[in-house]
Amino acid sequence: MTRAAVITVSDRSAEGSRPDVSGPVAVAALREAGFDCANAVVIADGADSVERALTAEVVAGVKLIVTTGGTGVSPRDQTPEGTARVVTRQVPGIAEELRRRGAAAKPAGMLTRGVAGVVDPHGALVVNLPGSPGGVADGMPVVLSVARHVLDQLGGGDH
Repeated sequence: MTRAAVITVSDRSAEGSRPDVSGPVAVAALREAGFDCANAVVIADGADSVERALTAEVVAGVKLIVTTGGTGVSPRDQTPEGTARVVTRQVPGIAEELRRRGAAAKPAGMLTRGVAGVVDPHGALVVNLPGSPGGVADGMPVVLSVARHVLDQLGGGDH
């Protein structure tokens, strides 16, 4: 069974003043799709904390990592910057489709700055989703529609 992980990026959830409501949505979708996925890891906002958490999951052998939160325009929203430090090749079509669907659901969806990319040579796919449960629920079908194909390709599979 392919290992997946969810990282929720939220200062308030990390400090315990607000429950993580978006991470469990992503975890449930991954498990339903047949991925081996532990409960979401909750970390504080910031590029450094995102980079550390992603690197830990990649080194542990996780193949699909979904982040929730930290993709907006506030000063602490630095998930894309931390992710960019870890991915070796971006896959912009995934992020573009997530933004398209998000904006169709509500105009603020176009404000997400999330990225998606692969981590060579580890064969991992990383996708940033927004922090709202609705944004995660809307985004997970996009991620799951291509994740197995991407992972197969990263593992040397044919087109």
